[in-house]
Amino acid sequence: MILNILQNRYRLMNLISQEGFCQTYMAVDEGKSPPMVCIVEQVTEGNQTQQFFEQKAQLLQEIGQHPQIPNLLAHFQDNGYFYLIQEFISGSNLEQILATEGAFNESQIWQLLQEILPVLKFISDRHIIHCDIKPQNIIRIYSGNFALVDFANAQIASAINTNHNITGNPEYSAPEQIQGKPVFASDLYSLGVTCIYLLTQISPFDLWDITNDEWVWRQYLTTKISDRLGKILDKLISKAIPQRYHTADAVMLAMGITHTSTYDCSNFKSPNLWQCTHTFTGSSSIHTVSMSPDGKILASGDDNKIIKLWDLDTKKVINTLSGHSQAVTSLTFSPNGEILATASDDHSVKLWHLPTSKTIYTLTGHSHSIKSVAFSPDGQTLASGSWDKQIKLWDVNNGVEICHLSGHQLQVSAVAFSPDGKLLASASFDRTIRLWQLKNRQCYDLSETISGHTRAVLAIAWSPDGKLLATGSDDNTIKLWDVNTFELIGTLLGHSWAVVAVAFTADSKTLMSASWDKTIKLWQINTTQQITTLVGHVDSVSTVAVSQVAQLIASGSRDKTIKIWELTVDS
Repeated sequence: MILNILQNRYRLMNLISQEGFCQTYMAVDEGKSPPMVCIVEQVTEGNQTQQFFEQKAQLLQEIGQHPQIPNLLAHFQDNGYFYLIQEFISGSNLEQILATEGAFNESQIWQLLQEILPVLKFISDRHIIHCDIKPQNIIRIYSGNFALVDFANAQIASAINTNHNITGNPEYSAPEQIQGKPVFASDLYSLGVTCIYLLTQISPFDLWDITNDEWVWRQYLTTKISDRLGKILDKLISKAIPQRYHTADAVMLAMGITHTSTYDCSNFKSPNLWQCTHTFTGSSSIHTVSMSPDGKILASGDDNKIIKLWDLDTKKVINTLSGHSQAVTSLTFSPNGEILATASDDHSVKLWHLPTSKTIYTLTGHSHSIKSVAFSPDGQTLASGSWDKQIKLWDVNNGVEICHLSGHQLQVSAVAFSPDGKLLASASFDRTIRLWQLKNRQCYDLSETISGHTRAVLAIAWSPDGKLLATGSDDNTIKLWDVNTFELIGTLLGHSWAVVAVAFTADSKTLMSASWDKTIKLWQINTTQQITTLVGHVDSVSTVAVSQVAQLIASGSRDKTIKIWELTVDS
């Protein structure tokens, strides 16, 4: 008997698919607040051993760091079944797209191959065979990119001989997989069959001539394709393994593209011509980055308590600042670029004189981790927001606390001054944004409380023209607020996990957002539409900064890297 709710937490809503020993359900994780949609994959216990299940779950957890593969959220054994709880990736699968948009053309097939082949290389490098590549398991997410889902039937290459119950859709499965002996080339075969189905809209069963024992898919094409693509597809779907491509690398070589499994971001091609041009690699998770006002220096803070200053021209570390006793959580340059303010989990803020690399002041008074610092536009005042629920204002000239602002019921996660310095905005885990108005030359009074997010507000940014306030939240959304009326202008949807950083371009026309879903997204403000998604990080993105003098973005991640993205000219 199948339970409606698993582990007193995962409520099964509806059956998505059922093949062989595996059933896949849409579910709701009621352990989250608010409840979160997820995918539950249920496998009959007799189909695999506990050891195999644990080994497979460990590998799925590893590959789930890839931006085009769902995260494995949990796994367990219950009531005679093994369960995998995976991230729900929103979008349309290829079967749905085919039904609404019609047969694919050649350029769409090239895009599909270019995006999915690196994913297959990534999983095969980790000894995993998906064993269920088909249109329903390839999702086009809202950015336009493709993701590969449903790893319930995935096999570990080294365990094939001890695990004979291998299922999969017979329309797309390679002959050797149907016989219980899949190889890495079996996934490539299934991808090829998927492509000829997308080109013809004809069932793969009907594209095979049983009498002559050969594919006849070309007879069903409605639009002509190039000989080059035709030859690649023919080799992908060859019945005999020796006549097929054996690796994704071999297919990509035939296509004229390259890719590395280490995720050098220069291999990722994003719409709108934003390209990752360099990766700085560190030794610990990156929490915060900031660009100097002249756009020449990037500052970063990480778990190692160290602040690094990078020359954006030479791509070299030009200075290292140390003094904090715990992780550096936030940093920002003063408007004239001479002072760097850094905040830390050690409850302190430090002001550094950059020309001499000396500490000017250490600001103490918070009783908990400080998660955000911001300079006023004139550079005379510094604001700090802390998990002690307090906001403090400091005189930059003498390091003295001017005053503290109280009102948030939970941790303060972010602070930001308006471009004219008359308002200070603060974001909190209490799901609110508070606006504080300058009441005299030194301190602020609460003037407005804005509500609308359903979970903690984690990020905040003013548009440089002072008209808008952008907020990012643990509810996976970004909200845009009209500063004059305090009304909600729009909600930006697209991230699949918490939005932890937001930043505007200098012209106020574009917003960048960083998320734990491992991506950075760009949004067009006047239409509130998503422009593109930057992928390349293999773990949560924790911070983003944009140059106000050049078309340059920096992103930092838990994967211990900082990536530099530039708006390039298409050659």
